[in-house]
Amino acid sequence: MRTGSEPTTARSALRMRFWLSLWGLVWATLGVVLFSLVGRPGWAAACGVLWLVISADMAVIVRRIRQGAHWQPGRDVPPYPPPDRRR
Repeated sequence: MRTGSEPTTARSALRMRFWLSLWGLVWATLGVVLFSLVGRPGWAAACGVLWLVISADMAVIVRRIRQGAHWQPGRDVPPYPPPDRRR
């Protein structure tokens, strides 16, 4: 059910973001290795920069997951209540 308050009560699927980042990290690593072996330093550098961005994103994701249920709610944490519309 949509309440209209999604921007203020939105939750991020951190576990899904973690696994997608891990998938991207694997591909970026393979890109660096393979482009280096083939002799394409520009593409290898681009994959290296992408690897750095993905690594920073994964650090943020892991930090937020470790912060606990407030930041990464589980099945036992109820959703936020809808905003009060009586104003």
